[in-house]
Amino acid sequence: MDYFVYILGCRDKDGLRTYVGWTTEPERRLGEHNAGTGARSTRGRAWALIHLEPHASKQAAMSREWHLKRDRRFRKRVAEERMRPARRKRAR
Repeated sequence: MDYFVYILGCRDKDGLRTYVGWTTEPERRLGEHNAGTGARSTRGRAWALIHLEPHASKQAAMSREWHLKRDRRFRKRVAEERMRPARRKRAR
């Protein structure tokens, strides 16, 4: 069984937000977060999966999750890269 560490991102009135978790089924877990049945801190927002890492064991996934939750610089960089607003073409 594969385990995954994921980072979710969303853009709201306060800017970019991220959430880090681990799961065996990333798409199902994203659906739970967006349906309001995920973690309390993710409720009421539209999340996108912005980073996914596979791990061979539950322990490895949980350890990586712990480290990513403390690495705000990495999460911010990933969110900024993956959630750039679409550029509008300027009329001439």
